[in-house]
Amino acid sequence: MPDTRFTQNRELSWLRFNERVLMEATDETVPLLERLKFIAIFTSNLDEFFMIRVGSLFDLSHFKTHTIDQKSGWTPGEQLTHIYEAVRVLYARRQQIYQEVEQQLRVHGICQLHYDELAETEVKFVRQYFKSSIAPILSPQIVDTHHPFPHLQNKALHIGAWLKYKNNPMFAVIPVPAALPEVIFLPGGETRYIRTEEVILEHVSQIFKDDTILEKTVFCVTRNADINPDDEAFDFDSDDFRGKMKKLLRQRQRLAPVRLELSRPISETFLKYLKEHLPVTQEQVYVTNAPLKMGYAFALPAKLSENKRRALTDTPFTPGVPHGVRLNAPITPQVQAHDILLSYPFEGMDTFLHLIRESAYDPDVISIKITIYRLARKAKLVEYLCAAAEAGKDVTAFIELRARFDEQNNIDWSERLEDAGCTVIYGVENYKVHSKVCLITRRSQGSVQYITQVGTGNYNEKTALQYTDLSLITANPAIGQDANHFFQNLAIGNVSGQYEHLMVAPSSLKTGIIREIDREIAKRGEGRIFIKMNAITDIDLIEKLKQASCAGVRVRMIVRGICCILPDIPEKTENIEVISIVGRFLEHSRVYCFGQGNDERMYIASADFMTRNTEKRVEVACPIYDQAVREKIHYLMDTCWADNVKARALQRDGSYRTRPIRETPIDSQQMLMAKALEPDDQMIDLEPDKKHGFMDWLTGLFHGHKG
Repeated sequence: MPDTRFTQNRELSWLRFNERVLMEATDETVPLLERLKFIAIFTSNLDEFFMIRVGSLFDLSHFKTHTIDQKSGWTPGEQLTHIYEAVRVLYARRQQIYQEVEQQLRVHGICQLHYDELAETEVKFVRQYFKSSIAPILSPQIVDTHHPFPHLQNKALHIGAWLKYKNNPMFAVIPVPAALPEVIFLPGGETRYIRTEEVILEHVSQIFKDDTILEKTVFCVTRNADINPDDEAFDFDSDDFRGKMKKLLRQRQRLAPVRLELSRPISETFLKYLKEHLPVTQEQVYVTNAPLKMGYAFALPAKLSENKRRALTDTPFTPGVPHGVRLNAPITPQVQAHDILLSYPFEGMDTFLHLIRESAYDPDVISIKITIYRLARKAKLVEYLCAAAEAGKDVTAFIELRARFDEQNNIDWSERLEDAGCTVIYGVENYKVHSKVCLITRRSQGSVQYITQVGTGNYNEKTALQYTDLSLITANPAIGQDANHFFQNLAIGNVSGQYEHLMVAPSSLKTGIIREIDREIAKRGEGRIFIKMNAITDIDLIEKLKQASCAGVRVRMIVRGICCILPDIPEKTENIEVISIVGRFLEHSRVYCFGQGNDERMYIASADFMTRNTEKRVEVACPIYDQAVREKIHYLMDTCWADNVKARALQRDGSYRTRPIRETPIDSQQMLMAKALEPDDQMIDLEPDKKHGFMDWLTGLFHGHKG
């Protein structure tokens, strides 16, 4: 049995992260409509969790021989039991928080109404809307000897009714058409609206006129997503897992239900019928009167007056331009003079986009090579790459078609790139290409020059405004040479290449990280490790960090989501501290720092410390050599570590607690927004009367007491 005294189950860790997303909706300093959005994000996060993680565990639970989770010692079935119990608590909390936020929104005239709350004029409007816009496209179905139980689409809303026809009970279902809006806005000056499914629910008796309606409810079935058995599904060793999964995929009915949500309680008879025909168990059934879909929350601000929108939403933020960068001048010579680090969303992606557009028409540019995992629906990057190909440049795009839920978008963009004359390569067999690397090759004065971009996040112009990520642009010839070899290896499907400076998964990333940790262990109590990432589940790296803690290495980690290593366990992880930040932007950057002072080695990377990243994907970690860039990253890291507003400290039992505000409230994201808009020669000083500046104060926090 694995030693689980200093680790926790990844699924429960993720649920605790999503709980913190939900708790942002209780923060009274967050504008009301942003709080509603956090409830919506929590809901969509949970949907995906059931489709992917619960769905995969559901499949594994049907194996005769169960594999034990290395972090908890549980079988897949035991993990599911713990998940179902934890989620039930979250449903109750979500419902309560949703009702509180809705009540506060009503004070501002933003009212989601139930049918019995409608004014007489609104009832007339809804009846007419149902008659003209809803009823004509409904497809009601009954289930009897001539009509079998239908296939219910994943995450689609349905109206279910228990009918009595000639004294015989009968089930009827009405799928809510995807073409309909989630909510219907009512006429009048205030923002009053009603959910579309509630309107259909009210008219069930008109749809089934010849039947007696005994019960009715809105319900939604969540199904197991079609997982790829060649991708990472779990962090355990199982030599024949892929073979078992492929066999299971052939044998089982695709997209088996993993959850049933109901908008109201129903009778045991009705519930038993649904459970038998889907099928699901009682522990997979959740009842809530909060909306089952909440995409409408993101459209509400557009319905408001400007004054009301300002009062109820975050103040719009326009990313700044990196200090020392001039967008009105060519980017290439600026990169050749010094490295450039972009910090999204505090600084925009424009510097990189300008570089690609500029390279498209630069006569010295020979080729552009790039790895693409996710793109926005509208992407200037693709336009510029196509322009480069049409201008005669050799453009190669490695596009990962297995980026979950973005498969079709990537297929569409790959066709556009091919039409423009770009060479498109669809990833590498058995490995997802998750790296974020772009290489521009130039020939000037008879020599080859490289400009390399390495990032922690996708080339997605939309999420670059929502996720915190880092993007390094460098003319360092050694890094460029490694990047050139990297692309050459990708082109022939070689994932075992060796590099002088880059750490690349699956060949050298994990071994490189372990080597760096071992160097800190060898310092006999003087070692330091400071890491920022989204998740840590890789059992080898968890074990190595435990060894480092036992050797006296001080380990500080900023882990947004899943963290399977528990801190402060005596004689195990007592030198490890972990915080998590959930705020306005999604923390997404990955930074590894080993050592301190002149001996420090710093990397930015596309990889979290997860087995899927270290062993089953193509990932890249790039060293940071430029001193100014290193100082900028230190500023970012130290500011995040000092956060005592949005940060929470992970406890030894897996829970999180608020960090005490000892002197000044520090919201790291707010501070970084302000810093991005400051002139180059100014630094934010929290307390100007202090003799020392902000950086000295942060450094004192970082090297001082725990907290």
